[in-house]
Amino acid sequence: MQTDKKELAKMIDHTLLKPDATKEQIRKLCSEAKKFGFASVCVNSYYTDLVSNELKGSDVKTCVVVGFPLGAMLTDVKVCEAGEAVKNGAQEIDMVINVGALKNQDYDYVEKDIKAVVDAVCGKALVKVIIETCFLTDEEKIIACKLAQKAGAHFVKTSTGFGPGGATVQDVKLMRETVGNSMGVKASGGIRDYEKAAAMIEAGANRIGASSSVDIVIK
Repeated sequence: MQTDKKELAKMIDHTLLKPDATKEQIRKLCSEAKKFGFASVCVNSYYTDLVSNELKGSDVKTCVVVGFPLGAMLTDVKVCEAGEAVKNGAQEIDMVINVGALKNQDYDYVEKDIKAVVDAVCGKALVKVIIETCFLTDEEKIIACKLAQKAGAHFVKTSTGFGPGGATVQDVKLMRETVGNSMGVKASGGIRDYEKAAAMIEAGANRIGASSSVDIVIK
């Protein structure tokens, strides 16, 4: 089924997470998001306040990554970053799980890590959990999704875009089958054109993370 580009735009988190991103580039990102009606602008926490002010009065949300891109820092650090982001205007938080803890089968730690961030935002922001699928077996992907679900997160997300692999149709299908309709599924990493974005939506994603958002909706 063909996905309308205007409708697709409403599902895209317009993203710039490069370490050398400048204020000028972030302002341009916000301007594009407002012009094309993207769901959010997704940035590192340093730019939370700038993005929140640039998007004021629009329907575009401020999305901030937490524990990015490795997810291997202490829970308290993620909690602090998430809390400060919300104070500065973040309405959505994309947090990275502790992949090593998951691989260690320390599932209690992974769940508590996610729940701590969910609790830290006090219902003021959506929490999307990046499980970084490229490092996980299918069994681990299912476990990660169930832990995020149990911890009260709102979305599961495929990838940071900084790992060796990004979103795949197979992973999106697996994640959607695992969480059912109780959570959102965000496909992110390597989505650079309309065809791939539409395939992710068809597979079960209801949010797309992309830095090539403008190309996706105009080409």
